[in-house]
Amino acid sequence: MKICYYDESGDDGFPLYSSPLFVLCGIYFDHLNWKENHEKIVELRRELKANYNFPVKVELHTKQFLLDKDPYRNFGFTTSDRIGVITRFCEFIGSLDIRIINILINKAIIRKADYDVMNTSLTYSVQRIENDIDPKNNPDMRFMIITDEGRVGKMRKTTRAIQRINYIPSRFGTAPIRQEIESLIEDPLPKDSKESYFIQMADLVAYLVYLYGMKHTGAGSFPNRLKKYVDEKQLREWLELLKPSFNLQAAPSNEFGIKIHPN
Repeated sequence: MKICYYDESGDDGFPLYSSPLFVLCGIYFDHLNWKENHEKIVELRRELKANYNFPVKVELHTKQFLLDKDPYRNFGFTTSDRIGVITRFCEFIGSLDIRIINILINKAIIRKADYDVMNTSLTYSVQRIENDIDPKNNPDMRFMIITDEGRVGKMRKTTRAIQRINYIPSRFGTAPIRQEIESLIEDPLPKDSKESYFIQMADLVAYLVYLYGMKHTGAGSFPNRLKKYVDEKQLREWLELLKPSFNLQAAPSNEFGIKIHPN
């Protein structure tokens, strides 16, 4: 069985919204690797404590950390420290035996007034996890979802629906193909991100993909406080470190496998 942890960057509102993009990141791996992966993360956090004085039990919210917002400003991290911590995290995530799928919604080009951002992004993500699991050739393989408590209700509605009826757009311009999700078990289960290093990892990836999306889609520029020390070169370095764990088949036309919608 696979376990998939989700987190996002940006808000999922539409047509009213506070962010022009929304990124949903799913990190998944075999349940037999859970303990080993968790132990590796704990060792990484101890390393970051020793090298940067980043407390082992303090939750990592990457956006707030890079922008030096509370509670991180109270620790006196330098610019070099912040870059060093994120670089080490990216190296680490890219070294794990995990898979990552990123869905990026560009709200500026949405034309449907009733477009549901969370439903669309989660549907695309779950479809791609199921494709990767390949239930036709692995009929006994299943996966489950763990996510932060705030979005469980919306995600439950979507996952129940796509297990009953699910249409996949054809790549050839023909009628959509009906293909229900078969491998997902249970409703999405809630977990406080403070208690999950894996959700915090998804938060990191989602924010870096969000920054990539700002440039890639022309949706805007980096926050002023951030662009003083993080540029496109640094962001690309981080994404290249993460790339070994990205499921590049999720969107083959994108160099990092990021599915961007609408096209």
